[in-house]
Amino acid sequence: MAARRRRLKKQTRRQLQGWGAVAALAAAVWVAGNWSMVWPALVAVLAAAVLGGAGWALLRAHRMAVGEDRAWRAQEEARARELSMAQVDALSWQEFETYIAELCRRDGCTKVVVSGKSGDLGADVVGYLADGRKLVVQCKKYAPHRSVSSQDMQKFVGTARLEHGADVALFVTTCRGFTKDALGLALRQDIVALHRDLLGSWVKGAHLETLIPLNGSGAGSRRRPSA
Repeated sequence: MAARRRRLKKQTRRQLQGWGAVAALAAAVWVAGNWSMVWPALVAVLAAAVLGGAGWALLRAHRMAVGEDRAWRAQEEARARELSMAQVDALSWQEFETYIAELCRRDGCTKVVVSGKSGDLGADVVGYLADGRKLVVQCKKYAPHRSVSSQDMQKFVGTARLEHGADVALFVTTCRGFTKDALGLALRQDIVALHRDLLGSWVKGAHLETLIPLNGSGAGSRRRPSA
């Protein structure tokens, strides 16, 4: 039974090959007899194929060039941030808090006050945004390779609004990031988390209002400062 099936398959293949050869021969004869009509179409198809291939190659090259340019720009921006952060890294923690206060004033914050002492319950810098929302900033001068821990964030969460009435609570650090638990807590509790790269952008001139939405909503409610 199996052998019979194999023979049938072989016969079918041979028949298909035979009909294919006949069709190819007929097509060749027809093309030869109508060459004056066929060759312009063939030339058009070949030209379209060549142009399409060239266009695809140019598009691919353009996309690669754009991607390489974006990557280069990102590297240059990161390098510029690091150069600007070199002076920040040289500050003491007290000088760092004063510097953050200066950045707040630069971006239009008013009534900016620096605690400059321990026991401030997380309010290293306090002021008001241009629209009147109260801003409370926790500053952590850490080495770049460190991360802000969940414990650090918990302390700030517990005091930023309950103790200081913050509309916008900002946790800014010189280290490269926050632990997963710390960042998750910040997002859940509406804390704006500014790691080293975002701080570098702030130092280079990015406005605070543009940085607030980047790590958590941090919008707060609109409230006018008391007299």
